[in-house]
Amino acid sequence: MFVRDYMTRHPVMVEPSMSIVEAQGIMAEAKVRHLPVAEEGKRLAGLVTRERLSISPADLGSLNVWEISRFLSSMKVKDVMVKQKDVITIGPDAPLEDAAQVMVMNKIGGLPVLEEGIIVGILTDTDMLVQLVTLLGGRVPGVRATIRVPDRVGEFAKITRAIASQGWGIYTSGSVPTPRRPGYWDIVIKMRGVPKDKLIKVLKQVEDQEIVDVREV
Repeated sequence: MFVRDYMTRHPVMVEPSMSIVEAQGIMAEAKVRHLPVAEEGKRLAGLVTRERLSISPADLGSLNVWEISRFLSSMKVKDVMVKQKDVITIGPDAPLEDAAQVMVMNKIGGLPVLEEGIIVGILTDTDMLVQLVTLLGGRVPGVRATIRVPDRVGEFAKITRAIASQGWGIYTSGSVPTPRRPGYWDIVIKMRGVPKDKLIKVLKQVEDQEIVDVREV
């Protein structure tokens, strides 16, 4: 899973000289929260976010409605954007989990994707959530089970052997360390065409593992 496969290609971009009023309109129409700012040749000049387009009430408090209108129309994207040197970016060949880690560590919701300095896409937190849904099979009806297992080699193999013995297959799976319980992992599997009660019966036969949840989704 690499950034190039999940980023938004050909993102909506704006120029530094565009008015912030026009940029706000583009952002609203495109339903996006990040606008890469591009110079000639689609080279990154900066990044505009929804927060950057928010004007502080303190800047408007002493102005009348006409002055406010003139003030806003005079402001350009270059006046509010995150400058190129401060924009956090990523390359198209980076693993998706690396991109997610960068976003979490820096508490940002979007990463312009650059290839030799050229904007080739943007990866946002929404893109990441869409892939999380896909990874866990959220769009496909089936039975979802969460199993808590000791943190040791061979535990996932126990589950797959038990399921394979019934002639079933796992549609999707994922695992995370168990919250607030060191030494354990929670494994999530999703299956199609398997009765819930039969799956529970099979999983109960696996030693040293705890069924946390089984539900039809």
